[in-house]
Amino acid sequence: MAESEFVAEPAELPLTGIRVLDLTRVLSGPFCTMVLADLGAEVVKVECPDRGDDARAIGPFLPTGESSYFASLNRGKQSVVLDLKVEADRAQFMQLVKQADVVVENFRPAVMDQWGLGEAHLRSLNARLIYASISGFGKAGARAPQAAYDVIIQALSGLMSITGTGSTAARVGVSISDLTAGLFAAIGILAALQERQRTGVGATLDLAMLDCSVALMENALSRLSVTGEVPRPLGTQHPSIVPFQAFETADGALVVAAATDAMWRNLCELLRIPDLVGDARFCDNESRALHRGELAAVLSAQFVQQSTQFWCQKLADVGVPVAPVRDTTEVLSDPELAARGMLHRMDYGSDSFVTAGSPIRFQGRESRLSTRAPALGEHGEQVFRNWLGD
Repeated sequence: MAESEFVAEPAELPLTGIRVLDLTRVLSGPFCTMVLADLGAEVVKVECPDRGDDARAIGPFLPTGESSYFASLNRGKQSVVLDLKVEADRAQFMQLVKQADVVVENFRPAVMDQWGLGEAHLRSLNARLIYASISGFGKAGARAPQAAYDVIIQALSGLMSITGTGSTAARVGVSISDLTAGLFAAIGILAALQERQRTGVGATLDLAMLDCSVALMENALSRLSVTGEVPRPLGTQHPSIVPFQAFETADGALVVAAATDAMWRNLCELLRIPDLVGDARFCDNESRALHRGELAAVLSAQFVQQSTQFWCQKLADVGVPVAPVRDTTEVLSDPELAARGMLHRMDYGSDSFVTAGSPIRFQGRESRLSTRAPALGEHGEQVFRNWLGD
C-alpha cells in the first residue's frame, strides 16, 4: 500500500487561524490574498462604500450583472464596507488591525499615511502584525509616486522587449507583472509568518511590481552581461536551446523541445533526416543555435506534412517533448486538469462559471477551495462580531 494512503486528511488547512485584512483592489493584491485564502487564511476584504473593489466594474459580466473578473480573484473572502477617509470607520478598522495577523494593501505609497494608517502606526497597535505593501515601484525612489499598470511594468522591466516576434515587442497575454507581484507578496508573507514564530514580532514588506518583473527576467540580464548582445524577441524560440519552438502542422501547430543532443538525434531519425546529425551546422546545440533559421526551415517542411496528433504521438514515442498549441477552449475541456481541480467552478448569485483552481497540492489532503466570492459588504456584521465580540 502506498505511503500516502496512511495519511489522514487534516481538519484544517495550513493557514487556518491566520487573519488577513485585505485592502487591495483589482489584481496584484487580490491575487496575493486569494492565495492566502486558498491556504486557509480568514481573509476580510475591506472595501469602500458604493462601488467596492474597482474590479467589480470590470467585465466580463454574468447575466445578473456581477463581474466574473472580480469573482475569479476573490473566492473564499469576506467583505466589509469601511470608508477609510472617515474617522469613525478608520477607528473600526484599527480595532480589526489589533486582531489581525496580516494587512495587505496595494495603494500608492503615500495613501495609507495620508489616512493615518501607515505601517508604523498600525504596527504600533499590533507588534505581531505583518504589513505587506504592493505598489508599482516601491516606497522609495523617484518613481515611487507614479501609478503603474501591468503593461507599464512589462515595458519598463524589459519583459516586453523579449516577447513577440522579430522587431515587434508584445505584451505577455496575461497580466504577468501583476500576478508575479501577488505571488512574491504571498511568499514574503509566508516567510514573515514563519519568522514571527521565532521572534514574536511582525514585519513590513515592500513589494514593487517592477522589482518582481525584473526578477522574472531569467537569463536575459545575465546573457547581456556575459555576451554583450541585447536579447530580442524570438517568438516561441529559446535563445540557447534549438529546436525549442512552435511549428505549423497540416491542421494546426505544435511545440517541440529537443533540449538534449540525444533528443535531437531521435528527432532526426523520426523525421528521416539523419544526415543532419552529422552536419557541422547542427551537430551540437551551440551550432544549432547559430543556424536556427536554416534548421527551422528544414523542420518546418517536415512537420507541415502531417497532423498535429500524428506528430505528437510519434514524438512522444521516441522521447522528444512535444505538445499541441491549444486554445483556451481545449484547456477548459482537458479531463486531467479537471481531475486535478484546476478547472474550478464558481457560484455567484444564481450564475456559475469556470476559473482556474489552485495549483498547490498537499499529499493526502483534498483541495477545499471556496466556490464563492463575496457580495459587497456581505459579512460586515459577522466579521465585527467574530473579531471584536460586538
